[in-house]
Amino acid sequence: MVVRLACGALQGVDAFRVDLEVDFLRKGMPAFVMVGLAEGAVREAKERVFAALRSCGFTLPAARITVNLAPADRRKAGSAYDLPLAVALLAASGVVPEERVRGWFLAGELSLGGAIKPVPGVLPLAMLARSEGARGIVTAPENASEAALVEGLPAYGPATLDEAVRFLLGEEDLPPAGPPDEAENDTRGVPDFADVKGQEHAKRAIEIAAAGAHNVLLIGPPGSGKTMLAKRIPSILPPLAPDEALEVTKIYSVAGMLGGKGLVSERPFREPHHTVSDVALVGGGAYPRPGEVSLAHRGVLFLDELPEYGKSTLDVLRQPLEGGTVTVSRSAHSVTFPADCMLVAAMNPCPCGYATDPRHTCVCSPLQIRRYRSRLSGPLLDRIDLHVNVPAVPYEDLQAGASPVTSARMRERVLAARAVQRERYADTPRCRTNADLSGGLLETHCRLGTEERDFLREAVRRLALSARAYTRILRISRTIADLAGAESLGIPHLAEAIGCRVLDREVL
Repeated sequence: MVVRLACGALQGVDAFRVDLEVDFLRKGMPAFVMVGLAEGAVREAKERVFAALRSCGFTLPAARITVNLAPADRRKAGSAYDLPLAVALLAASGVVPEERVRGWFLAGELSLGGAIKPVPGVLPLAMLARSEGARGIVTAPENASEAALVEGLPAYGPATLDEAVRFLLGEEDLPPAGPPDEAENDTRGVPDFADVKGQEHAKRAIEIAAAGAHNVLLIGPPGSGKTMLAKRIPSILPPLAPDEALEVTKIYSVAGMLGGKGLVSERPFREPHHTVSDVALVGGGAYPRPGEVSLAHRGVLFLDELPEYGKSTLDVLRQPLEGGTVTVSRSAHSVTFPADCMLVAAMNPCPCGYATDPRHTCVCSPLQIRRYRSRLSGPLLDRIDLHVNVPAVPYEDLQAGASPVTSARMRERVLAARAVQRERYADTPRCRTNADLSGGLLETHCRLGTEERDFLREAVRRLALSARAYTRILRISRTIADLAGAESLGIPHLAEAIGCRVLDREVL
């Protein structure tokens, strides 16, 4: 008897259908064969499933069992096939009527004692089940609330294999799981910019970066407050829109980092250590998984002490910074992960850190400084919109009271500017913020008058700016104009944008 059950496999942050077929033949020598490009954890399901069946009191007759995972030309990985395999074996052996399991999606790992354990990627699997018109999805209790985020698809979370079978037989009534309570976007626990003494220019640059989702590089001596500034950026960012929240939640579900929570409502803030590998940063592996840049999708990726990262590691950031995606290619397939994040980086001007600090003597030789700065390639720096000098804080600022520039006030201006951009780009789904402007949209929304065009032409000529730098100056100018409530770009907007983009030669 052949039984077919529907389940799914992950490819990137999406899922594709897998038909798990079981042929249960009571003639011939008993055997168990699994085909369909199953990797190690899937092949090992046999031992877990048979032990779980015995623990739950199910006995299968001796038979030649053939398991096929179709389509057979696409690799299957992970332990989510344990539960559908166990139920399919019971249906093929006659313990469970086939019509009782037809139309259900199943996903879950089985312990040797029969408990159903959570697996990553249940949210995209549930979205696949809904698109396939499934009756519902049966998974681990920890995953059920995650699957319940998909509207129109009942999600059930039995604790054990025995409970799942009794539910499918109609002998036990399980209530469908509900989505977990959504956490409000509360910024009260995030450090406030009012705690940062001085650095008004840097705060202004960060406000511009947050308003337009621009990348920003903070450069200054040790103790000037670069890390303090960066870690306060989440306090001024707008909450995730519903579609953005679903994108981020899918990524965290595939990475196994959702932890039973509901939709991610706050923008991610990822801070990988400088020893991070290329694969950990951008994603990959034998069975590609999202990296830090994808986990920061729609949020912030903070790289402290930027030159301490490996040069090759930093250079792999070029694609996501430019296109907002990461494509991991393998011999048999390629996977694309979303990676549209705001890069915030911090660095010292030299190895000792005091090249730009008049209060300290720099002990680095010109050759050491050149080698230190050469760790950052020109193409990478060109993709960072704002280059901000963060000088040492004078004693007078340290003794002053709380800064009048608070996160609440900055956030109000950022939200107002983002609202303008949301309305402006409502009909262009590929462009959400000013940082996405390119091509015809850039010409349309950053149109310059005669005086502004002459001013920018002279700046490009004198500063020897590249075409990419020219484009980014226009984007930053558009954001500055939005913060000021201006319809068109003026010379003051262009001048401030150039000041945020170009540093003095001695700084970088």
